[in-house]
Amino acid sequence: MQLRTSILSLCLGLGLVAHAAPAPDLFDVKHYGASGDGRRLETKSINRAIDDCAVHGGGTVYFPPGRYLTGTVVLKSHVTLQLDGGATLLGSEDPKDYPLMDDPWDNTAKTIAPLIYADHAENITLTGRGTVDGQGQIWWKRHWLANPKKGSPGATTPAELAEARKVDHGRPRLVRLIHCRDVLIEKLLLTNAGMWTINPLFCDDVRVDGVIVANPVPSPNTDGINPESCRNVQISNCRIDVGDDCVTLKAGLDAVGRQVGRPDENITIANCVMLRGHGGVTIGSEMSGGVKNVTVANCVFQGTDIGIRVKSQRGRGGVVEGFTAANITMDQVPHPFVITTFYMGKDRPEEEFAVNDGTPRFRDFLFNNITARGAVDAGSVTGLRELPVGDIVFSNIRIAARQGFACTNAERITFRDVEINPESGPALYLHHCAGVDAAGLRSQTVGSASPLVANDDEGAH
Repeated sequence: MQLRTSILSLCLGLGLVAHAAPAPDLFDVKHYGASGDGRRLETKSINRAIDDCAVHGGGTVYFPPGRYLTGTVVLKSHVTLQLDGGATLLGSEDPKDYPLMDDPWDNTAKTIAPLIYADHAENITLTGRGTVDGQGQIWWKRHWLANPKKGSPGATTPAELAEARKVDHGRPRLVRLIHCRDVLIEKLLLTNAGMWTINPLFCDDVRVDGVIVANPVPSPNTDGINPESCRNVQISNCRIDVGDDCVTLKAGLDAVGRQVGRPDENITIANCVMLRGHGGVTIGSEMSGGVKNVTVANCVFQGTDIGIRVKSQRGRGGVVEGFTAANITMDQVPHPFVITTFYMGKDRPEEEFAVNDGTPRFRDFLFNNITARGAVDAGSVTGLRELPVGDIVFSNIRIAARQGFACTNAERITFRDVEINPESGPALYLHHCAGVDAAGLRSQTVGSASPLVANDDEGAH
């Protein structure tokens, strides 16, 4: 045995035995036929590079500077997509370049695949100083033709009707990752998404760090980052400027969401700037599987329609609990807080509504060290007649607004070291509320013409 080992060592030293070639760790898409000219469809070349990378156990699929037109790109385990500075991944405008896939929430339905997709993959990364551009303008136009705005005729000509039919199965999200684990998305510019921009679904251990999301206003449903029924998500150091909500947490819709029963949980959102958009940070309204253990900290909201928004409605069910937001500055945000379980619906005085599995529940919210300037109203908390919203603490809050804060069908709401300065009227309106503690509320603008608290409920104090 020793003699055989010595002979093998001698042969290796003399170069008489060939070494196995080391597997490459960098897979340049141009070596797989991609041109980067922005005109030729590169889908096959890009996916070949990813497949080869995965076969070799993983590594980096590299995009040198150029413009790469592509349909759906399928990411595999242990693969990093790296877009160099000057590299742009361009989403195709043709629905045929995005295969139909089973809807993860309803396997009897089909939905269009995203631009970047992964299913049951682990240890995957999207990185670099490049750009992912969904070229969403054509998709938004098709959406508006198929779903005309009020006062718009929508599709009327044969050409317009043909375009509208191209969104029969929806619009491609920019990045959608399903049942994935250990995900990192960093540094990139993500822009012009056909629909939602970053959408992890049923994923664990997701980190989004230092990305810029830029979708122009108006652009329908182009949310920035939407973790959906995910666990352990960190969103940090991002700038988000979109046509819908900047960051939205979701967990399924109505009975299907409750049946799956997978909450969005253990979520941190920190050191981010939210610009325009409908909401800075939104929970719901699809939250039927529950949302819990969420922290938002050290963020700036500028020009978003709403700052902190938690929304649901009858029929959703589910619980939102353990939500903390702290150290936030809001500038020119019309509605700093909107917390409602009456997002859509109608109440009639003669109707009685039962509390059941479809009744949403909010509890254990804390908002601390938040300032808001240039608001239309200071905020609102709205529950259901059959189940008020409760257990919310506002602490160390400063709001300058045209109107005060309104609570309807709410209980156990605490205002601690809160200053609300409306241009007119009371600082706080209470309607059908109980157990509201406003002892820590003050105002510098409410004078003798208006009470500090306008209260039509005997249970409040």
